[in-house]
Amino acid sequence: MVSIAIPLHNEEGNVESLYREVRGIMKKIGLAYEIVLVNDGSTDKTGAILRRLKQKDRLLRVIELQGNFGEAAALSAGFRYARGKWIINMDGDGQNDPRALPVFVQKLQEGYRAVTGWRKDRKESYWIRVFPSRVANWMISQITGVRVHDNGCGLKGYDASLVKGFSIPHGFHRFLPALFGVKRRQVAEVRVTDRRRQHGTSHYGLGRTFEVIRELSTIRFVIADAHRWHDRFIIIRLVTAIAMVIFLGYFVLHPNLLNLFIFLLITIINFFCWPVSRNLKRFLRAQQEGVFKGEEI
Repeated sequence: MVSIAIPLHNEEGNVESLYREVRGIMKKIGLAYEIVLVNDGSTDKTGAILRRLKQKDRLLRVIELQGNFGEAAALSAGFRYARGKWIINMDGDGQNDPRALPVFVQKLQEGYRAVTGWRKDRKESYWIRVFPSRVANWMISQITGVRVHDNGCGLKGYDASLVKGFSIPHGFHRFLPALFGVKRRQVAEVRVTDRRRQHGTSHYGLGRTFEVIRELSTIRFVIADAHRWHDRFIIIRLVTAIAMVIFLGYFVLHPNLLNLFIFLLITIINFFCWPVSRNLKRFLRAQQEGVFKGEEI
């Protein structure tokens, strides 16, 4: 069975048409399927529309979150509730073209553990969305070793065994599929059509690029071993904090360029370790406590 998981936040103008598109295409594929729509604390009519659609379609499953937990949490909810052997997630704004779904299913059937979309002819501002995205994609590929062209594409597919029981902290969804520990040869890319948003407003902006840069400092350590590296960074922070105090006092007593350089170097190391250890702690807490609260209706 194939599960189509779609996170939604204030998509009253898009959700019904997207649902009908996805349903029509999945019927043609001929495999057992389900559609899992996750309402991430919408304040418009999205929830009411989902309830109405649910009453008419037994293959539609609706997950209602108890607030706006964010895209990463909504994806985690979709993964948790999905029952299929393969799980395909896509954005709820209609910009991901569902006509690519048969190719995603085919690639998963061929044995790829992850399939990621690669948007062509993107319908967004070049300097606000496209250029920052290209820079971020290059950086993510270099750091994670999983070299795909479009980490930001919301259309992705997975073998369910890869994502089950995994909680994605806020911001880390931008590093899928690398976050799941897949190798490059296990990932297929599919060129997909990027459509213009027909209703509502985008939830993205230039500020998200800076979030990507912030999380990039952590992702390699998460993939390697989050527990081990978290403990190491705590020790490094403690040692460098003590060293900062010692060398500051030494510099006051013996002011010279060498002592100043050593003090600044230790300070930089401590400054770098602080956000990394914090993000690692946030990642580990997400795996223990989860990232959302909600239930199926």
